[in-house]
Amino acid sequence: MKNTYYHQLLENNKNWVKAKTDEDPDYFEDLSKGQKPPVLWIGCADSRVPANEITGTHPGELFVHRNIANMVVHTDMNMLSVLDYAVNHLKVKHVIVCGHYGCGGVQAAMQNKSLGLINKWVRNIKEVYKDNKTELRKIDNEKLRFDRLVELNVKAQVYDLAKTSIVQQAWKDETGLEIHGWVYELKDGVIKDLRVSMDSAAHLDEIFTLDLD
Repeated sequence: MKNTYYHQLLENNKNWVKAKTDEDPDYFEDLSKGQKPPVLWIGCADSRVPANEITGTHPGELFVHRNIANMVVHTDMNMLSVLDYAVNHLKVKHVIVCGHYGCGGVQAAMQNKSLGLINKWVRNIKEVYKDNKTELRKIDNEKLRFDRLVELNVKAQVYDLAKTSIVQQAWKDETGLEIHGWVYELKDGVIKDLRVSMDSAAHLDEIFTLDLD
């Protein structure tokens, strides 16, 4: 059979398994007993931003959800199910929204080109653009404006996390949950902490603070 890239992936897996078991014969047996990651990572689906690799973590250390432009959409049952499981069952202590400069989803939101089904997803990012239009239009340099929208989008998603009943209930129960916003730079591999961390609903507008009694 022709040796395609597809088959190379399977060969790579065999080599990885051998390397791991040579290092620790019980590695997979121990890993199979369960997971208790301290972090939920909500990142972009971009293939150049692998969560474990860029953070130097191993299997079992990050619970990961990825979508186009690292969005927290309150009608997205996939994302909400992952969040609920991570917070209420795995008892993660941190939820990190990590965007990246050069994000295609964010770039698409800055344009008026129709992208078919993707329009419905990108519309959420367009709302972030609209909400920050005054600041963004003051930035003459297109790349700097693009970079700033990436950052503003991450911050918006952190606040949208804080608006969920899942996160607010964890805060009410004083579980120690913290949420954060980061941006990854493809050009040098460095993560920028946007310093938008939250550990309570104190920074939310009152209208978004839920009565959970």
